[in-house]
Amino acid sequence: MEKANWSSPVVGFILLGLSGHPRLEKTFFVLILLMYLVILLGNGVLILVTILDSRLHTPMYFFLGNLSFLDICYTTCSVPLVLDGFLTPRKTISFSGCAVQMFLSFAMGATECVLLGMMAFDRYVAICNPLRYPVVMSRSVYVSMVVSSWTIGGAASVVHTSLTIQLPFCGNNVINHLGCEILAVLKMACVDITINVISMGVTNVIFLVVPVLFISVSYIFIIATILRIPSAEGRKKAFSTCSAHLTVVVIFYGTLLVMYGKPKSKDPKGEDKEDLSDKLIPLFYGVVTPMLNPIIYSLRNKDVKAAVRNLVGQKHFTQ
Repeated sequence: MEKANWSSPVVGFILLGLSGHPRLEKTFFVLILLMYLVILLGNGVLILVTILDSRLHTPMYFFLGNLSFLDICYTTCSVPLVLDGFLTPRKTISFSGCAVQMFLSFAMGATECVLLGMMAFDRYVAICNPLRYPVVMSRSVYVSMVVSSWTIGGAASVVHTSLTIQLPFCGNNVINHLGCEILAVLKMACVDITINVISMGVTNVIFLVVPVLFISVSYIFIIATILRIPSAEGRKKAFSTCSAHLTVVVIFYGTLLVMYGKPKSKDPKGEDKEDLSDKLIPLFYGVVTPMLNPIIYSLRNKDVKAAVRNLVGQKHFTQ
């Protein structure tokens, strides 16, 4: 009988975006569009050079190519909608479209968490056990590691998206966010979401705490090994092979921890209050981080820079 009192199912949502800050919409439209183009160009070039340059056919660059592809997919499933929302106040999105965006965004984010952990293991073996590296990180092993990263991330997203879309929303269809972010959608449910909260907590441990601990332990061994290298040049060369990955990890997980660990403010009625920072932090995580990844790897990796120069040189030569 209680279900009968829950009004008709929601067939679509209204995304408020930055409608409460109209002066920021045009500015952010230009900035995000430019960053999106940089993401497509930078990550596209990285994918291209890791495929075309035979010297980059190693586990590290296979992981890097997948990371770049992941960033392109993640931003493409959210940025066009955000840009459209800046031009269209109170942007509407269908229920199925919202579910698809939730699934893709969560899957890509979870996959990247696992993939960065896999990349840390690759660097650990390369620096701490260099003689065994070709055996431990054989082609079958690193391909399986990447496939498992995508599989685990997708499976977790299926679980959370399924739990979310089954909730009744009682006619409340206004999402005070830039897109269909799963935490923003859960706030609109008119029933107890304890199961969702518990499952999200378990997922945070699996995809945030465990990878961070694994990466931290890996780098403790890596740094200890590097410090034992007698020559300064050898230490510098060893650290340069993992400094880009470490920088990406700090930016990626730092933003995620701020996004999911930031205490939510309350209004006088005791309801969650979505302030501007709650919208901009996920935007930073979803746009700025994928834009920085190829820049960081290009600036800190001589092999990548050489491969890009060769690619550009070949194009000029053919012309």
